[in-house]
Amino acid sequence: MAFAVLVNTWDNRRNCQSRNHVGREPTRRTVRYSCVKNPFRPCPAQWPKVLGAAAVGGAATLFVARNFFPTEKKIGHEIITDYAAGDDVFIRTMGNLLGPPLLKGNKVTALENGDEIFPSLLEAIRSAQHTITFENFLFKEGEVSDAFARALAERARSGVKVHFLQDALGCDCVHGRAMNLVRQAGVQLEIFRFINLVMNFRTHRKLLVIDGRTGYLGGTGIADDWKGDGRTQGRWRDSHYRLEGPAVAQMQQAFMDNWLETRAELLHGDEYFPKLEPAGDDMCQVFKSSAGEGSDSARLMLLVSIAAARRHIRIANAYFIPDRLCMQTLLDALRRGVKVEIITPGPDIDARTVRAVGKTRWRRLLEAGARFYEYEPARFHCKYLLVDDCWASVGSANLDNRSLSLNEEANLNVLDEKFVAAHTRVFEEDKSYSREITLDDWRERPWSEKIRGRVGSLLASQM
Repeated sequence: MAFAVLVNTWDNRRNCQSRNHVGREPTRRTVRYSCVKNPFRPCPAQWPKVLGAAAVGGAATLFVARNFFPTEKKIGHEIITDYAAGDDVFIRTMGNLLGPPLLKGNKVTALENGDEIFPSLLEAIRSAQHTITFENFLFKEGEVSDAFARALAERARSGVKVHFLQDALGCDCVHGRAMNLVRQAGVQLEIFRFINLVMNFRTHRKLLVIDGRTGYLGGTGIADDWKGDGRTQGRWRDSHYRLEGPAVAQMQQAFMDNWLETRAELLHGDEYFPKLEPAGDDMCQVFKSSAGEGSDSARLMLLVSIAAARRHIRIANAYFIPDRLCMQTLLDALRRGVKVEIITPGPDIDARTVRAVGKTRWRRLLEAGARFYEYEPARFHCKYLLVDDCWASVGSANLDNRSLSLNEEANLNVLDEKFVAAHTRVFEEDKSYSREITLDDWRERPWSEKIRGRVGSLLASQM
C-alpha cells in the first residue's frame, strides 16, 4: 500500500508539473520549488486521492484485525468432572456458572421440518393479542418470507406491539417487499449491526415469543429452502421447538439482550413478562451467548455437557468443526467408554469447504471408536446434542468456532428423560436416512476434498 501511494505521488507530481508549464520551458526556480524541494508531497489537487487511499488501507487493516485476530482469551485446559449429567452439581453448574437457572414446570414440543414448523410459527403469530418479539438470522425473499411479513403486518395493524430484530448479514431483502410491508404496517423493525466493519458477531438466534407466554427457537431460517419434509434434495432438514412455562421469560430476556443494544428501548411489564404458570414436567433453561457477555459461554456449556457424559453422546450438527479442546473432550469421553455418534451433512450441502474442513478432524475420533453418519436425502441443518438419555441442548448453535465463539446464539437446554427419549427416536430416524462413514471411507475420500479441507483449515477460526 505504501509503495502504491509513493508511485502515485510521483506520477501526480509529473502531471502537476505538466499542467503548470504548458507552452513554455520550466525555469530552474520553478522546477526547484514546485517539484524538487519536496518530491514526496503531492500537489493539492491529489490530496483527496491520497487521503482516500489511506482511509481504505486503514479500514482494511481494522477489518482484518477485528475479524481474524480476536483478543478474547479462550479456555484451553482439559475439563474433568466428578459428576454426571443430571446430577445436582451438574444442574447447579449449568444454572449458576454458565447461565440462568434451570426451571421446572415447562413443556417442550419438537417440530420437524418446514411442513410442521412454518404452520406452527405462523399460527402463533396470528394468535398474538398483546406483543410479539421476533429475532432472526436468515430472511430470504420468497413465499415463506412474504407469509411471515403478512402475518406480522396484520397483527401490527390490529394493535399488537410487534418488535422484529433481523440480522443484516442474513437478510437478502433489507429493502425488499417483505421488509417494506412490515415497516409500512407499523412493525418496529431493527436491522442488527447493519453498518459494521465486523462480519463476525452476528445474531444467529432464532427467537419468537408470543405475548410473553409461548416461545419458539431452533435452527430454521425464514426462507423457501426450508419448505417440505426434510427429504428433498436442495431443501433443508431441520428442527425447531415450542416452549411453554416459566423458561419462556428467559427466552424473552434473550431477545431483550439484543433489542436493547440495537434500539436502546426497554420493553417491560406484564405484556412482555407475565406471570407464567407451570405447563409441563420439563426442567429447562434458555441459554444464550454473545460477544458482549463473553462469547465463549456456549463453548463451555458444550464442553461441560460432554465431560459429564457417562454412557452415550449423540450429536446432530450442520457444521461440525470441533476445536482442539472439544476434540480432546470427546476423545476423553470415548476413553471412558462413552458411546459417541455424530450425524453431519452429506454431499448435499451449501458449504462444501466447511464440510471438508470438518472432515479433517474425524480421524482421531474414528480411531477411538466414534461413529459418523452423513445425512443423504437433503441438506442437514439440525443442531441438537443428547447426553446420557437425560440431557439435551437444542437451538441455533453449531459445533464450530463461529457459533461457539463469534456469533450471538440461543439454545434450549432440557433435563428430562421423556423429552430426550423422544428426541433419540428422531436421531435414530435421521440415522436411518444416513450413510455411515468408516475409517476406510474417510481415508478414501476424494483428493479434491482432502486438499480443500487442508487449505480451508487456515480459515477455520471463521467457520
